[in-house]
Amino acid sequence: MQMVKRVLSGPAVFAAALMVLFMTCSAGAAQAPLAPAFSAVGMDGKTVSSRQLAGKAYIVNFFASWCPPCRSEIPDMVQLQNTYKAKGFTFVGVAVNESDETIKSFMKSNGISYPVVMADQKLVGAYGRYVEGGIRSIPTSFVVNRSGRIVQIVSGARSKAVFEKMILDALRPVKAVK
Repeated sequence: MQMVKRVLSGPAVFAAALMVLFMTCSAGAAQAPLAPAFSAVGMDGKTVSSRQLAGKAYIVNFFASWCPPCRSEIPDMVQLQNTYKAKGFTFVGVAVNESDETIKSFMKSNGISYPVVMADQKLVGAYGRYVEGGIRSIPTSFVVNRSGRIVQIVSGARSKAVFEKMILDALRPVKAVK
């Protein structure tokens, strides 16, 4: 059985806590699923791939320049990228329903220094299989730890403090499963 930790709010928290407790007790040492393998050309012309990210913690963030919640979290993501890059962390932006020109301009005006790729059906499908019904809203972020496992899926914008906690959790050394 594979488990993915989701960030929830409202009444779903209690139900999710019960489900996690049940799954943990019944599944034993279940591991989070491996992040999908991918390779794409970034907006800077350089290849971005899961192979290059092996051993690093990263957050794949599906976003759009026209999305107000996405726009609100970008400045915090840029700051956190600058803070944690040297520790082996990066964001990977995946621009949804955008043109190359619009995203290049958006990246420049927002000081985005992390890799950004354009979404395609293959990439959306690869990550969407971990979300019931697929990726239906943006922003949606997938937190991948140093072992290459998806440890959290977050739908909706998050604060700098929440992103920082997710980054620190993903950067922790992974204990060997017995």
